[in-house]
Parts: sequence; C-alpha cells; structure tokens
Amino acid sequence: MKVVVITGSPHTNGTSAFLAEKFIKGATDAGHEIYRFDAADMDVHPCIACEKCHGEDAVCVFKDDMQELNPHLLEADVVALVSPIYYYDINAQLKTFIDRFYANDAQLHNNKKTVLMVTMADKTIESAGGALNSFRSMARFLGWQIAGTVVGADCWTLDMLRKTDFPEQAYKLGREL
Repeated sequence: MKVVVITGSPHTNGTSAFLAEKFIKGATDAGHEIYRFDAADMDVHPCIACEKCHGEDAVCVFKDDMQELNPHLLEADVVALVSPIYYYDINAQLKTFIDRFYANDAQLHNNKKTVLMVTMADKTIESAGGALNSFRSMARFLGWQIAGTVVGADCWTLDMLRKTDFPEQAYKLGREL
C-alpha cells in the first residue's frame, strides 16, 4: 500500500514527530511504501474558497507546496495525519493543508484508509476532542475508513512519551494497516 504521512509539528524531534517515526517504522516493516510530508516546513497558502478549483479550469489558484503533496495524496491508499494538540484541535500547520484538500475534493472521495495520531500535554481526552471530531467528520464525508487513532495524552515532553505505550500503539497501527 501507498501510505502518505502528513505531520504538522514544527518540532522535528518532538512528541508527535516521534509517533510519526514509530508509525512509519511499523508500516515500513509491513512492506508499505511511505511518503512523509512535514507540513510545518512547507509553504502553503490557506484555502480562500474562491471556487476556481471547482470551476471550468478545475485547478487551485495557488502554486505552492501543495503541488508537491497532491500527486501523493491522490495515489495514497492510506493518509495518516499527525499533529500536536496546542489548543483543543490539530495545529494550524496541518489544518492549512487539510483545508486545501478542498481543491481535490471529488478525487479524494474513494476507498482510502486514514489514521490520526496526536500528542498533548493535557491528561484529559477532552483536549483532543476537536481534533477527533473533525477527523471523524472528514473521514465520513470522504468515505475513508478510519484505520485507527493514537491520542498521546499527558506527553508534554519526549521523555514523558517514551514512558508510555503510545509509541508502541503507533508502531502497531502502521504495521497492521
């Protein structure tokens, strides 16, 4: 399977990046083809709902790093989204790219699988509620099957995360796609 992993954290050695690495290791060990896209390092304009992508030309007006992601996104069998929770939802870096899915809306409605992995300092699942609700709604809308989620609660630091079973959950999720 072709697996696209889109990360949102600007911290290359942070908690969500660590979960992404474990997931990728599991997916690689299972023989899947991986394409990793680190959204925080890319330049993308937020969607402005201008509708040019749904008009006669059917292309996005912005020529930015979304053009790099699009071919991989469209070919993917699995789309894994990985983000820190800063304030009750996925972070802005990742959300900007998800909003740009709109330009490929019709082509993305198919039989993909999807994964969400998040990390956060808070101990309560409520703090991930916005991310989980948005993710589930998006998957339902696109007709994607949710392959799993990992919510790394109480993981303020990488050391805290390493003392949990969340990295193993991420690895297994990648391995069992």
